[in-house]
Amino acid sequence: MASTAPLLVLRFSALGDVAMTVPVVRALLQQHPDVRVCMVSDRAYACLFEGIDRLTFFGADLKGEHRGLLGLVRLFFTLRKAGSYSAVADLHHVIRTRVLRVLFLMSGVRGQHLDKGRKQKRQLTRRYQKVRGALPSGFERMRLVFEQLNISISLPSVSTAMKITGDSPITTARPLRIGVAPFARHPEKTYPIEQMKEVVALLQARAANTILLFGAAGAEAVSLAAWEKEFAQVRSMAGRGSLREELVQISQLDVMLCMDSANMHLASLYNVPVVSIWGATHPDAGFMGWGQPLQSAVQIELSCRPCSVFGNKPCFRGDHACMRQITPAAIVEQLYRVVGKP
Repeated sequence: MASTAPLLVLRFSALGDVAMTVPVVRALLQQHPDVRVCMVSDRAYACLFEGIDRLTFFGADLKGEHRGLLGLVRLFFTLRKAGSYSAVADLHHVIRTRVLRVLFLMSGVRGQHLDKGRKQKRQLTRRYQKVRGALPSGFERMRLVFEQLNISISLPSVSTAMKITGDSPITTARPLRIGVAPFARHPEKTYPIEQMKEVVALLQARAANTILLFGAAGAEAVSLAAWEKEFAQVRSMAGRGSLREELVQISQLDVMLCMDSANMHLASLYNVPVVSIWGATHPDAGFMGWGQPLQSAVQIELSCRPCSVFGNKPCFRGDHACMRQITPAAIVEQLYRVVGKP
């Protein structure tokens, strides 16, 4: 697709979902030297797109200036004033992006949107008569949006690590530098905290591993600060720096241990091996980290799994067996297997 006008790409969502767009957009620009992109997302996520050639990031203020219908109209006129666009790639397909897409269509700019596969996901997550099987990944669904705009993309199986300015990378020599992100957006996809503390105790007891804890500011940061005091060789990063500073720390890890959460996707951007713990959700829904093998996931198969796509629905059984039946020892064993230690 040869055009001097940039392609407008829209994604308003949670941090992990926005991070998933990065490798797809990078592949697009690497494979099409004639294409430029204007990426529009929450302004807090600008650092995710740093260093990508021919990409301009526009940060939307979705809780302030660009909030509500009038805010979206204001955002539309701001984007139009900045220049013309060859097309709109809506990688979210929610009310906000639909409004923007319609406004651009009315001004003569065509667009395509993400197919979320809602019917397939309902069949996968319903309580009875589930239709099991791996659905197209979120990366593949985004690739198809560009294909509908006549831009073919080949998604590599392994990501190309992004570069970010920071301290010199720490080598993978023993002991390990392990990231642990024990929280997720919803409790149904969070490994029980007391069991996760057992995991941390096992990891720090062996070879004096350094463990960095990741979480959000607020209650998570308070909880992880207590872990830092309880365990030796454990440092909490939660609430102590910007997202960009956390990315520097994540890029230097030997391995990340986390839930089906944003940290899985952030670590994947830097080719950091990820051991992810899955309970209410399932990799079959298409949200496994970029370039991460299914074999690195920790999960047990139950007939009720998955009970939701995002972990935002109550447990069908009521006992969260999908998480509680995973032992701390099994998680530690999987982590050492992934990093190549016996």
